[in-house]
Amino acid sequence: MTIRTASIKDIPAIRQIVDATWPNTYGAFLSPEQIDYMITKFYSDESLSEQISHTNHTFFMAEENGIAYGFAAIQLNYPVPGTTKLHKIYVLPSAQGKNIGRQLLDLIKNVAVTERQQFVLLNVNRYNQARQFYERSGFEVIQEEDIEIGNGYLMEDFVMRFENINN
Repeated sequence: MTIRTASIKDIPAIRQIVDATWPNTYGAFLSPEQIDYMITKFYSDESLSEQISHTNHTFFMAEENGIAYGFAAIQLNYPVPGTTKLHKIYVLPSAQGKNIGRQLLDLIKNVAVTERQQFVLLNVNRYNQARQFYERSGFEVIQEEDIEIGNGYLMEDFVMRFENINN
């Protein structure tokens, strides 16, 4: 598995991964309408282009033989200096259990160490089973957060933090 920095040309692969993972990940506790709304809001070509090109987000693609299996996106010094925000991490359902998520998360932790970041923060839906993956990876829940995202929808998240003890 190779992990590389993603670019605008990777938007179709990112969208393909989102389309395959979101219904599987969120379908048990979010309505199809909310899933569609969130995918359109956060993963449209325009939104992804803005995130990749005009924000301080860095996207990483996990691929093998030219096939994309997962991606992640981070932002350094967000929301405060010394903190890396993990905005997104998704792996195709067919590739889960093959350590791709672990490889992406390890890369993110290594980037945080290299960039002298003290913490990695992430939000995870309170009903998402990925919480256990993050806990096994050294993250701890530090608070609950409800975020209004429009159209009457709410993200009900845990905020989780990994402390970089190598700083």
